[in-house]
Amino acid sequence: MASKTEKITFEAALLRLEEIASELEGGSATLDKSLDLYNEGIKLIKAANQMLDNAEKKIKIVKTDDEDS
Repeated sequence: MASKTEKITFEAALLRLEEIASELEGGSATLDKSLDLYNEGIKLIKAANQMLDNAEKKIKIVKTDDEDS
């Protein structure tokens, strides 16, 4: 089974992170729910960072190819 963070877009990850932050800031979630939200947020942050790293690598390749031309 795929996890929630697999195949998610960067924009969708940011939107979900905003939702999680709102829920946690609201203070109405139980401790268990808060921990689940926190863990989901950490996974989303890691996924988003990986997407940014991949995009940066692609940009560097394009820039290098462009400079070599």
